[in-house]
Amino acid sequence: MKGKWWKVIHWIVIINFVAEILYSSYMVFFVVGGGGWPLFGRAVGTPIEVILKRRLYSVESWIATAGLCIYLAITEVIPKKINFSDDHP
Repeated sequence: MKGKWWKVIHWIVIINFVAEILYSSYMVFFVVGGGGWPLFGRAVGTPIEVILKRRLYSVESWIATAGLCIYLAITEVIPKKINFSDDHP
């Protein structure tokens, strides 16, 4: 029973990270500043407030991506590399 709850919590954490990445990416590319593409040349005529909002959301996305990568490395990759087992001396 205990292992089942840890697995549920594990998936809740992963889904939370993925939802945050999708939300902040959506905000950057479709909501703040309009248009579905990066600003490129339009950045010159775009108000600084819009650019700063987009940057804040993009930083939020990068932090969530890094958090997900670190979490998966700690919970999935490293234990498989070290090969933890119950029959160690």
